[in-house]
Amino acid sequence: MSKKILNTEKAPAPIGPYNQSVAANGFLFASGQIPIIPATGELVTGSAAEQAEQCLKNIGEILKNAGISFDAVVKTTVFLSNMNDFASVNEVYGKYFPSDTAPARSCVEVAKLPKGVAVEIEVIAAL
Repeated sequence: MSKKILNTEKAPAPIGPYNQSVAANGFLFASGQIPIIPATGELVTGSAAEQAEQCLKNIGEILKNAGISFDAVVKTTVFLSNMNDFASVNEVYGKYFPSDTAPARSCVEVAKLPKGVAVEIEVIAAL
């Protein structure tokens, strides 16, 4: 197996022993993104929809760094601290993943997310 670590300064730096993304066997596996603004390191603390927007912007930079776009994403996992935010997060998500080309997705409510955020999103994309 060939494995390549890919990180970019245009997405938040990892806050633990992991990398932003790993390319392996024709796929890009991106770590979950929380709503951190890369330039400042600050959290977006607004609504779940506003947080989802920043998560997806961060993912876009990770994809761009790998030379691909949202069209290459084949699977996403959306973690919500409150499933009542599903509709508003889904509205933002749909701007990045139109229905006719949307990837497979799981969406789960979890007890708590890093730094107390409302949303975390991870993706797997074809290279």
